[in-house]
Amino acid sequence: MSLPLGLLKTARPRQWVKNVLVVAAPAAAGELFSRHAATQLLTVFALFTAAASAVYLINDARDADADRAHPTKCRRPVAAGQVPVPVAYAVGGLLAVLAPAAAAVLCTPLTAALLAAYVVMQLAYCVSLKHVLVVDLTIVTTGFLMRAMIGGLALGIPLSRWFLITTGFGALFMVSAKRYSEAVQMSRGPERLGATRALLTEYTTGYLRFVWQLAAGVAVLAYCLWAMEEGGTANGSTLPWRQLSMTAFILAVLRYAVFADRGTAGEPEDVVLRDRALAVIGLVWAAMYGLAVADW
Repeated sequence: MSLPLGLLKTARPRQWVKNVLVVAAPAAAGELFSRHAATQLLTVFALFTAAASAVYLINDARDADADRAHPTKCRRPVAAGQVPVPVAYAVGGLLAVLAPAAAAVLCTPLTAALLAAYVVMQLAYCVSLKHVLVVDLTIVTTGFLMRAMIGGLALGIPLSRWFLITTGFGALFMVSAKRYSEAVQMSRGPERLGATRALLTEYTTGYLRFVWQLAAGVAVLAYCLWAMEEGGTANGSTLPWRQLSMTAFILAVLRYAVFADRGTAGEPEDVVLRDRALAVIGLVWAAMYGLAVADW
């Protein structure tokens, strides 16, 4: 069982939680509760997970030699020899081809096209684009945005411009906050900086701080404009929940910014799970937005 377990570990199951973003557009449109929608979204989640796993496998196979010299990455299955490099390439390549092909059969052509574009973009990132200033931030941010878009495309739901702007800049906020945190932490041990993420030596903490602050501001503004598109109460709702949700959204951004400012905003899921206040604010926001969608 060593090889299958190694392949599973290389596929980064912990990162699969990011693919829950596929429900973002259908949830915003209130299209989650039909059997067809649930089936399609489960299919899209599985296919996006397969595509992301393909990228992780190929990335680890490509970086195996460099990872062996790293103090922690040397424990990755490919670097440790648990998964042979040719096997990682083969399984990753197979998943990279099968995921868009299956999407073309099981979902819509636009879904398949977006998934294929994601695979190509991420592989280009692994090969060279992760070494290009600013472009690396753009690629990672676009990956999150694609996750948020694909559920809507699979169900034929029109995507609001404010939804796309909020999601895109919200993702850029978290990505740049993570890079800023890495730069702050690694600056305390300069000898580890280049080995951990070489491009961090090209960024300054001041620049990365500017990026996450700018992204946070644009995300908040776009969300407020999105929420204010509906004036007053919608269709006789008890309260203007969509407008009230702005408060929870802004509080969540401000709370997350605390960790970004401290240089401790690593993986977004870790930040949310370890901070109870942020988790509660997130649940309150989700409840308010859910009530707005339901016109309660």
